[in-house]
Amino acid sequence: MADIRFQDLDSNGSENSEETEIIVNVGGVRQVLYSDHLSQYPNTRLAKLINCLPGGYDTIFSLCDDYDPGKREFYFDRDPDAFKCIVDVYYSGEVHMKKGICPICFKNEMEFWKVDLKFLDDCCKTHLSEKKEELEEIARRVQLILDDLGVDSSENRWKKCQKYIWKFMEKPESSYPARVTAVLSFLFILISSVVMCVGTIPELQVLNSEGKAVEHPVLDKIETACIGWFTLEYILRLISSPNKLHFALSFMNLIDIFAILPFYVSLILTHLGARLMELTNVQQAIQALRIMRIARIFKLARHSSGLQTLTYALKRSFKELGLLLMYLAVGIFVFSALGYTMEQNHPETLFRSIPQSFWWAIITMTTVGYGDIYPKTTLGKLNAAISFLCGIIAIALPIHPIINNFVRYYNKQRVLETAAKHELELMELYADDKKDGSPKDELLYLSRKGKGDPRWSGRLKVSYSDTFIHLSDDKHLRTRLQSCK
Repeated sequence: MADIRFQDLDSNGSENSEETEIIVNVGGVRQVLYSDHLSQYPNTRLAKLINCLPGGYDTIFSLCDDYDPGKREFYFDRDPDAFKCIVDVYYSGEVHMKKGICPICFKNEMEFWKVDLKFLDDCCKTHLSEKKEELEEIARRVQLILDDLGVDSSENRWKKCQKYIWKFMEKPESSYPARVTAVLSFLFILISSVVMCVGTIPELQVLNSEGKAVEHPVLDKIETACIGWFTLEYILRLISSPNKLHFALSFMNLIDIFAILPFYVSLILTHLGARLMELTNVQQAIQALRIMRIARIFKLARHSSGLQTLTYALKRSFKELGLLLMYLAVGIFVFSALGYTMEQNHPETLFRSIPQSFWWAIITMTTVGYGDIYPKTTLGKLNAAISFLCGIIAIALPIHPIINNFVRYYNKQRVLETAAKHELELMELYADDKKDGSPKDELLYLSRKGKGDPRWSGRLKVSYSDTFIHLSDDKHLRTRLQSCK
């Protein structure tokens, strides 16, 4: 049958080398290409089709899935939409990924057609890198879940205890006691913040031996109890941390340190400061350190995914925030200078200088309007009206991108959580098909092996790469690409 299909090949295994047309059929879509275009990139798969016929069956089937010698047509069971984008490299010298195609699938299509990724447009490379980061995040979350499912029997008792404490302190969803502990930690943060505020009320303060107002002793005891809880929590998390250097330099853990240290430093200064320096300086230092207790409110971000999402959105919106500050800075300078010029001849003017007018411009453009400084002339009032209208426009412009960043990141986190659960379901199905036993036993087996086991990494790769299938090594086996739309 193969001899009949390739009957137009001459006895020397060659065909007319002057043929300039190459007919390819990709996923049912027929397209005619010309050798003068394809020869620009000789290392690509399509360029190799020009001179593949003299090589015989092995050469032909190493490049395509099927060949019709009657029509001189090469068949490829690949994604036609991706091929339409990739073939543009022969005409325009760059590749643009069409909207709706999975970036990972498109990357594998480019590898199949042997088109270098350097021809991919920069905007498309950004989508590809984002998709890679998502897959890495999914793999990391799956690994964390697997680590929680099982405990390696080869580990000593201290390692097992360390993992248990870490899971207990860092993962409230792991057990009911861990959830209770997280709620208790949240309440301690709130109580400590409330005590800090209530302690400044004059009616609740008492006089010390020197006649100065200080916090009530009951509030001091509550504060000490909260600090004791924070200290115990930090020490347990530090001891059980797998990477202590990374733990100590983490932003949230630095906040924990700044929330705890002022208490102990002020305590030391209170008992030893009188011997080292004047009492007045010691009291000023203590007051400054006690103000640093406001850092505790940021500990709430550890227990709130909403605050974490907001922080990330603000980090991703530095450009928009920079534009906002630039607009406001230009407006403040212009309108304060105009306000000073228009008001300086008024006998009761409140605009003494341009730097003093900056304050008026700030509260006007931000629509706060305290009223401590205001214009009294007609031109000054007109300038004020224009300034707060411009302020509204300047503030409103970057708000929409910032909200979009927040919504995009929040939805992305929900999608990643769902994807991680889906990966575990796929692994359970894989375990059910390949092993006699429960799927959970397979997950426990994988969790004990860890990231270093090639079997684990291979199974996870199969799991999260199931949207595409690589070209098989079998030359006569046609593969099918599942486009991820």
